[in-house]
Amino acid sequence: MRTCTLEKNKSHCPCSFGCGKAGICCECLDYHRSLGELPGCYFPPEVEKTGDRSAARFIEVVRKQGTAYLR
Repeated sequence: MRTCTLEKNKSHCPCSFGCGKAGICCECLDYHRSLGELPGCYFPPEVEKTGDRSAARFIEVVRKQGTAYLR
């Protein structure tokens, strides 16, 4: 049974770019994967706001900060 809803997803979506996909996680993932990126929710807020959603940036963040911020 699906427990997610657009409203619930939007309530914790950290995206600051207003792309129209906020809260529609499957569309967001598809979009960013097509660009070779990760979605903004994989990054801490200060990094998400830079717009650098590359895999290299994600790896850099995880090496420095670990993954506790993802919870």
